[in-house]
Amino acid sequence: MASGSQSVNRSPGHVEHPYWSLQTDQLVEQLETSTSGLLSVDAAIRLEKLGRNALARRSSGSAFAVFARQFRSPLVLILVFAAAVSIFVGEGHEAAIIGAIVLASCILSFTQEYGASRAMEVLQQRISRKATVLRDSFERSVDVEEIVPGDVVCLSAGNLVPVDGVILESRDFNVSESVLTGETFPVVKSAGRCAPEAGVAQRTNAVFTGTSVRSGTAKVLAVATGTQTEFASIAEALERRIPETEFARGIRMFGYLMTEIMLAIVILVFFANVMLARPLIESLLFSLALAVGLTPELLPAIISVTLARGARTMAASGVIVRRLDAIENLGSMDLLCTDKTGTLTQGVIHLDGSFDVQGNASKEVQLWARLNATLQTGLKNPLDEAIASAPPGQEDPSDFAKIDEIPYDFVRKRLSVAVGDSTREQLLITKGAVQNVVEACGFVQGPHGSTPLGAAERQAIDEKFRRWSAQGYRVLGLAIRRFQNKASFSRDDETEMAFAGFLLFLDPPKQAVQETLSALADRGIGVKVISGDNRYVAAHLAEAVGLRSDRIMTGEDLSKLTKNGLLASVRNTDLFVEIDPNQKERIVEALRRSGHVVGYLGDGINDAPALHEADIGISVDTAVDVAREAADIILLKRDLSVLVQGVDDGRKTFANTMKYISITTSANFGNMISMAAASLYLPFLPLLAKQILLNNFLSDIPALAIAGDNVDTDQVRRPRHWDIRFVRRFMVSFGLVSSLFDFATFAFLLLAVHATAATFQTAWFVESVLTELAIVLVVRTHKRLWRSRPSRLLAGLALGVGVGTILIPFAPFANWFGFVPLTGPVLAGLLAITALYVLVSEVTKSRLFDHGGRGRHRRKAMSPLLDRATTGPTRIAG
Repeated sequence: MASGSQSVNRSPGHVEHPYWSLQTDQLVEQLETSTSGLLSVDAAIRLEKLGRNALARRSSGSAFAVFARQFRSPLVLILVFAAAVSIFVGEGHEAAIIGAIVLASCILSFTQEYGASRAMEVLQQRISRKATVLRDSFERSVDVEEIVPGDVVCLSAGNLVPVDGVILESRDFNVSESVLTGETFPVVKSAGRCAPEAGVAQRTNAVFTGTSVRSGTAKVLAVATGTQTEFASIAEALERRIPETEFARGIRMFGYLMTEIMLAIVILVFFANVMLARPLIESLLFSLALAVGLTPELLPAIISVTLARGARTMAASGVIVRRLDAIENLGSMDLLCTDKTGTLTQGVIHLDGSFDVQGNASKEVQLWARLNATLQTGLKNPLDEAIASAPPGQEDPSDFAKIDEIPYDFVRKRLSVAVGDSTREQLLITKGAVQNVVEACGFVQGPHGSTPLGAAERQAIDEKFRRWSAQGYRVLGLAIRRFQNKASFSRDDETEMAFAGFLLFLDPPKQAVQETLSALADRGIGVKVISGDNRYVAAHLAEAVGLRSDRIMTGEDLSKLTKNGLLASVRNTDLFVEIDPNQKERIVEALRRSGHVVGYLGDGINDAPALHEADIGISVDTAVDVAREAADIILLKRDLSVLVQGVDDGRKTFANTMKYISITTSANFGNMISMAAASLYLPFLPLLAKQILLNNFLSDIPALAIAGDNVDTDQVRRPRHWDIRFVRRFMVSFGLVSSLFDFATFAFLLLAVHATAATFQTAWFVESVLTELAIVLVVRTHKRLWRSRPSRLLAGLALGVGVGTILIPFAPFANWFGFVPLTGPVLAGLLAITALYVLVSEVTKSRLFDHGGRGRHRRKAMSPLLDRATTGPTRIAG
């Protein structure tokens, strides 16, 4: 690993030595800043000079670059080669036609890809990350990309570190550096100096871009930003480690299938024609045209525009896609794991009561809770906000001054704040999970002072906790300890405290959550709750919203299970309660191993590992940085109904992407087989190379409307999956039907019409395009084509191209392509063959998708190409 910016030579003030080895005042002086941060005007000047705090992005580039990229396609290069061969042999007329078709195809592909990339850039801007910095000696929230060397950045639990820098001051500051070092456990960080030769893992006084704060707070002096950071040196390696999704793998396997078929046909046809003493150049051009005609060359553009359109549609519904491949995974999801707060509940928590140890309302407990909640500066949470917004008691919190703070962490599960009043008595106030607070106590606070905490008192506390929890309350414990003249506090002071009382919070279920859970079930998506709350609260909520409440696993139970034991248990568990952060990841991993496609919805720092592990990580716009960055999907509103709409949009996007593959393969494969066979039988080529290319170009025009095509309702009711074997079976089935009617057309033209070579080529060109357009309307739905309405644009383009195809032989430029006018009887015969082809294709489709319930492919009925909706869920890579 690179050692990073040992001298920050892009910063104002040259840093002579490794910054982590310098005294703070030396570094501040050389960076020409102060420990209270920069002035806004100075920050603006540095931003202009040094550039934005961002890694070098892999953008799609300018419009010209995107357009030029279209000509790097192997299929385009084949056509360019064919044009060059034509020019070499003196066929400039044919070369011009091939060049025009190449240019038109590239323009079509460019308009789709460039529009898609611009749309995604706009969506990404909606979820830009913020950070808190000191500017003009005040804390301000700025875009992460606007941070410059010399800024002082304020960090707390849940933040992603936005810069490389040194710590000025910290409090119980723990940072996860696994992204850089691979070390699983957080590292304790504090101010100080390290040896100049210290590696990244040994620089305990420094933080690095891309790492995440697990607990505590700190102020950090930014030294390196953007491409000068440690993270920038490994960003490309990290990007290469992103696993291939099932969608991408399916496209890759489809490409292999097309390549194998294309090579086999091209080689066979070329050598067969040469052996039949056909002209060498004409045979080569015909073979190359077959290759191009077989391959869906607009597939990359169709995928881009379909996914981008899906992302825009989902954004309008409140779902922002951070990674386009996630759309397919969202549609494939069959199991959703979620916390309960804000998803199953209203997410508007309010303090319902403050009670002493005897269970009586207590203004004193409420005051202590208010001091703890309002004076703490660590991880923000809804419970503290509920305490702060509750009506104040008679005592004024302003009479107290904060002395120190012991931040919350996920091991202690409690937060302590030390305050002092006018009597100079110091009070350490601890708030947290009841059990964890009791663990720190040796006394019970009563109306007349404290008494020892014995077994009877512990049982009384536990009984109250269970009773209130079973009623649906979230219960926290509160304890105090008094000190005199203590300058600072640490975790060691959280002992021999006096348990003072309870805080009861209420977060009622959402009114429409049962309907939403039912909608997810209708779409084949189960819901499992993973929560840190106790079993009684979780069970009460599950009963209220219609989930099973009898299949519960606690964190303690889970910790006793082996990997295989957990795998056997997760299937029969609906509520995972009292769960530690690391256990969430274990649960998701086990569910994936059991065959589910798992979505995980979380917004906290402790959700990040599970978000990474899930097939589809889902977070909300208000989540902590580390959770948002770990997620594939961002919900602008924490509501499962929004997610339901996102699932539908994802499945529609996937369905429309696959329509293009099904349409092109079913028609192209049959036509290529027919042409290959006819070229061996006929004394002339069944179609000229330029006619094949024009056929391919015209049939691609309606494909531009597939991204916005209507999708049948039943196609979004089940998870969607790739199945390359079914793609092959589908292609062969419809390809053979297409070839059968091509041979019928050959017989009609040769035996009934006695067509010349030009008439044969013209008539078959018309029939071939018409059948390809017809199959668009047949294959786009698994219903009868007259029972499923296509989009207006798709129907209009198909009709327009069909009419235009019939008129082309009569156009003034028809002779450029070798076409001749067709007689009325010939056109009538072609239309009759096309109509019969549609009917037979409908029968084939019905048998293949088994709508009548008799076929052997009943399990493929969900999708006109790809659905592996088996009786059990199918996992996809994520």
